[in-house]
Amino acid sequence: MKSIIVIITLLFTFHFLSAQDNGNTQSIHIIDCPTAASLNRGSFLTGLYAYNQGGIMGMLAVGVTDRMMFGISYGGTNLIGTGSVDWNPQVGVNIRYRIIHEHYTIPAVSIGYDNQGKGAYVDSLKRYQEKSKGLYVAASKSFRFLGTSALHGGVNYSFERADGDKDINAFLGIEKSLNEELGLFAEYDLAVNDNTGKSIGSGKGYLHAGLKWSFQGRLHLDFIWKNILKNDRGNSHSGRVIRISYIEYF
Repeated sequence: MKSIIVIITLLFTFHFLSAQDNGNTQSIHIIDCPTAASLNRGSFLTGLYAYNQGGIMGMLAVGVTDRMMFGISYGGTNLIGTGSVDWNPQVGVNIRYRIIHEHYTIPAVSIGYDNQGKGAYVDSLKRYQEKSKGLYVAASKSFRFLGTSALHGGVNYSFERADGDKDINAFLGIEKSLNEELGLFAEYDLAVNDNTGKSIGSGKGYLHAGLKWSFQGRLHLDFIWKNILKNDRGNSHSGRVIRISYIEYF
């Protein structure tokens, strides 16, 4: 499955080489994986991420310069439902710096750090269900092909290593607009740092896909289908997630 996805992505890249566009990719995340984009200076993004087990996470990110952004996040599980809330052990921090702006023949490239994982926090393993990206390098390239398209990819090293898996990881993704309001997006996290030892992953990697609705380019509503390959040794189900975000300027 991993080989098939990589081959398809390479075919997309080859096909788009004759249709490149110098526009910048604006999504700062594909779904959970980072892109090379950054918020514009003087802008900020707020958001809510609703996930399984009654989980909700709030997010705030600010464009410090046209190359650098800084964000925080916090949440927990069982916020919706009965019983006590299981809060995340710490506030998530996300900082990103774009080294290279996107040009006609060159993708945008950013480096960053993000300690916010996804899903419930597993105390016994000192990690989230899906590990945080930790240190990462991401590249993004946008194209004109029946609308706007974008390819993303990167490598990362997570510091959530109590499960015994300390490998360097990789991820890739694609975005495709349907019209000025609707778009499709998908990402594949190879999760090679989550398939040995006491890891939660079963070796299939994390495949997510979704539909994005944007209103005036500021209010975004994402409907996401997560863990399509059911890469979880203790849970053989995929999940449905909703994310709401809003961008404004100071």
